[in-house]
Amino acid sequence: MATTGEFTNTEFELRGFNHLALVCRDMAETVEWYGDKLGMKLVKTLEYPGGGQHFFLDMGNGVDGIAFFWFPDAPEGEKGVTRQDRRGMTAIGTANHIAFDVAPDHIDAYRDKLVAKGVSVTETVNHSTSHDGGHKPDYDPVTDGGDVFVRSIYFRDPNGITLEFAAWTKVFDEGDVRHAPATARTPVEA
Repeated sequence: MATTGEFTNTEFELRGFNHLALVCRDMAETVEWYGDKLGMKLVKTLEYPGGGQHFFLDMGNGVDGIAFFWFPDAPEGEKGVTRQDRRGMTAIGTANHIAFDVAPDHIDAYRDKLVAKGVSVTETVNHSTSHDGGHKPDYDPVTDGGDVFVRSIYFRDPNGITLEFAAWTKVFDEGDVRHAPATARTPVEA
């Protein structure tokens, strides 16, 4: 995420995205899809005694990656529980989607490339502040004034996992933090 100034996490030295581990229904299909469609490279494989696998794919920079588990008897996900429903909601504790950072000047070409590879991809979504994160139909970086903060395209892998290519279009500052975190907890009196 783009921010202004320096921030140092004084609790943990977190160095960025390493990998996200997800469960697939077919390891061969998954590895082939990520290699053929997104150009990722398989870099580590593990076999579990009694069945199952854990494979790691490099996104292309030698640092960031994605990992998959395959279990011979893993249950299918349930819409609205372990997979996104029509509103994009998933259950607490499940993966909602994976966002891969891309340069703003590549987002439209990457969409075209995915479509050419046979991937069903959304139109480019221009998330804007003036629409409370909703979408503007058009984006012109010269006249936008920072209203569109990220441009995105969404698609799914063969397991139904929602993927996003996200391109930040502005650097965030203190003015971008406008809302208090919501809570469902009942306040406890001291």
